[in-house]
Amino acid sequence: MSPDLDEEILIEDEDGNEAPEVIEIVAPVKKINYLNNKDMLKEIHRSKNSFCEYIDPKYSDYDVIVENLQEIFLPEVQEKGKIARAARIAATAYEAALAAKPNASKADKPKLSEFKIKPDTLSVDDLVFRVLTFDHIPLMPGRKKNPKSEADKYVKLNFYPFKHFIIDPTDGKEKEVGRSHSKAGKFNLERGSITNKLAKMFILMVNKYAQRGNWRGYTYLDEMKGQALLQLAQMGLQFDEYKSDNPFSYYTASVSNSFTRVLNLEKKNQDLRDDLLIDSGASPSFSRQLAVEEEIRRLREDAQDSAKDEH
Repeated sequence: MSPDLDEEILIEDEDGNEAPEVIEIVAPVKKINYLNNKDMLKEIHRSKNSFCEYIDPKYSDYDVIVENLQEIFLPEVQEKGKIARAARIAATAYEAALAAKPNASKADKPKLSEFKIKPDTLSVDDLVFRVLTFDHIPLMPGRKKNPKSEADKYVKLNFYPFKHFIIDPTDGKEKEVGRSHSKAGKFNLERGSITNKLAKMFILMVNKYAQRGNWRGYTYLDEMKGQALLQLAQMGLQFDEYKSDNPFSYYTASVSNSFTRVLNLEKKNQDLRDDLLIDSGASPSFSRQLAVEEEIRRLREDAQDSAKDEH
């Protein structure tokens, strides 16, 4: 019998008769990983795709990211793309097989190794290259007084622009199959949005972070959470898959900075209120009183230490 079901165990009494006794066996609760980099990367990709335009939906998934168009012809880049594409095809087939057998036993469940394919069997013509470029983004002179990067010279974007290319099998040259921030062939910033799932991830991340012991006791915790969510909504898609595959760390740093910013602002406002209360002859906040008492105690101890040294 499965260990997560109630088992009926027969126990004999003093007269030798069987006395049924039901013992409830509770199955251990499996830990659920609510946030992970794999799911975050998938939702970031889906969100960015909502701002993009492709000649065919099959070109929306890229295999490798490069900074220069000429890099797509390098053998090492193509090999990297084949490896990534083979892994994605295998993972997609594996997930589909799992979904088809939701109640299968452990022995009957499909294994990832059954769906693996060799990268060498893939053709270069099948690869999709994401090229980071501002070629299709309008210039905006004067947006920054002293431009420090290439992005400062163009219209402000919600994420780094790119184009998708394939190598045309007919002539072996590059062929553009998609671009970001585009609608009907024209530059557009308003057509897309982050996915509902990514938004829920942001909310869950902020709520989990707010439960930490060093934050949960503040009375202005809601302001911290609101500022963190606003920050994530504004810069959530600025995560660069070319530089990192760890969006969880990137977003956690953003949330931490938002919480700290609100904390410093509230401390500054509290100090100002305390100064006004003291000037008007009223008692300051309890925290200011404690700070003053601590400062007096420290000065007293320093004076006593100095007196001992003199003797």
